[in-house]
Amino acid sequence: MLLERLEIVRDKIKSTTKLLKLDDLKIKLEQLSGEMNRPDFWSTPENAQAVSQDYQDIKSEVDKWSELELKVTDLIELAGAGDDALASEIEKQTTELEKQYAEYEFYLLLNGPYDKNGAIVAIHAGSGGTEAQDWTEMLLRMLFRFCESRGWKTRIIDESKGQETGYKSVMFEVKGRYAFGYLKSEHGVHRLVRISPFDAEKMRHTTFALVEVLPEVDGEIKIDIKNEDLRIDTFMSGGKGGQSVNTTYSAVRIVHIPTGITVSCQNERSQTQNKETAMKVLKAKLHRLEEEKKAVERQELRGEYKSAEWGNQIRSYVLHPYHMVNDHRTEYKSTNPEAVLEGELLPLSEAYLRWIKQ
Repeated sequence: MLLERLEIVRDKIKSTTKLLKLDDLKIKLEQLSGEMNRPDFWSTPENAQAVSQDYQDIKSEVDKWSELELKVTDLIELAGAGDDALASEIEKQTTELEKQYAEYEFYLLLNGPYDKNGAIVAIHAGSGGTEAQDWTEMLLRMLFRFCESRGWKTRIIDESKGQETGYKSVMFEVKGRYAFGYLKSEHGVHRLVRISPFDAEKMRHTTFALVEVLPEVDGEIKIDIKNEDLRIDTFMSGGKGGQSVNTTYSAVRIVHIPTGITVSCQNERSQTQNKETAMKVLKAKLHRLEEEKKAVERQELRGEYKSAEWGNQIRSYVLHPYHMVNDHRTEYKSTNPEAVLEGELLPLSEAYLRWIKQ
């Protein structure tokens, strides 16, 4: 019986590693290693950091599955030897192995075309002034905490701060394997119900913020963007940086005239860098627009298609009169909204990934 359980796990591991194309990842790992060993590798630090991060992410995934394969092989040999003295320990390790595989198997849900990519995330405050801007900052902190727990690197690329607190809007990039796959569950309108700390009468307020999550697709897709369709403005940066950043016209705003999509970037060091980043975000937004059009046509989502617009909230966070987080798509609920706001988003992300596969 024990041997049979182990053989089932072994077969599942083999099947999963084929689906994940682990052999292809090992080849990619060798290619990245060769690139990192080149004498001029660090001559372009930004590219070198991206390659190094990609190498570490892929190595972690390959090592994880290789160790699991080795562990099940060793346990099968021990179980086949029929040593009664080791039966209890083998039973314990088999149970741990089955649990570990179940956790790793979740990666099969991350099989979308861009799930393995990094992400670009933007948060926009709804109406409500200071209250909404504070909610935007709370969401930013929540997402940063989640990214930190996954070992991903984050960097703010554009921000518009509120007069008193928080943000009117903020945009950041996330570098890390599967960042988009996990974060795409956050795309939509987030609703907060609480006693406002900014209300002297301690009244209950309902606040909204829109979160956009885009995959980093630069270089992976071909989108025809005509120069005559763009209006490019430059302005003084109001973001972080040295004296030169805030006294030169380094910030860039790009308007895509046919769609009305506007993208700005101000946190890079130069106008050229800001323009490159803004174009990357514009490309991702145009790609998202095309994908949403296709989703409307195919009605891939359950029921009637709903875009991430005001009124279509995906999740509610209630801090008064009771404590509850309710995801309206998956019906996942938590009575600990404080933990969720501290970045414990993994259960919500997993529930969403399972929901879209139904």
